[in-house]
Amino acid sequence: MRIRLRRLWIDGRAFTWRAEIRQVRGDADCHRCIRLRTWGGGKTGQALQADLLSTTWGTRWSPCAVDDAYPTSADVRAVIEYALRHGWQPERRGGTYPLAEREHASRFRLPGFLLTDRLRGPEGGDPTRRVASAWAATNGG
Repeated sequence: MRIRLRRLWIDGRAFTWRAEIRQVRGDADCHRCIRLRTWGGGKTGQALQADLLSTTWGTRWSPCAVDDAYPTSADVRAVIEYALRHGWQPERRGGTYPLAEREHASRFRLPGFLLTDRLRGPEGGDPTRRVASAWAATNGG
């Protein structure tokens, strides 16, 4: 499969990004998760990585089966701007700056998505409980 790279300009600076569709298991269901990777300092600059858990919920089918959530350019812009305010240095040579759930989830807001650490390992909150809570909070349930 070909990887599609996109470009976004913020304050005269070019950022290259890609988003890969994945899934993550919760205690009761599987959920769509998008791994977003962004570069702002060229190929050798520090990459930004955010695993975005879709908050789609409330269907009779598994969220993995029917979820079509995908970040827009505006979503990617919001992620980049947040990361730049919270320590990401795209010009730093090498490495990855992760927007980790444990460090950023309480402050980071992006409609339709939550940060998750579950793509990197079992740590982090249960995706099913987090998605159901987010859905209930936005839909009055």
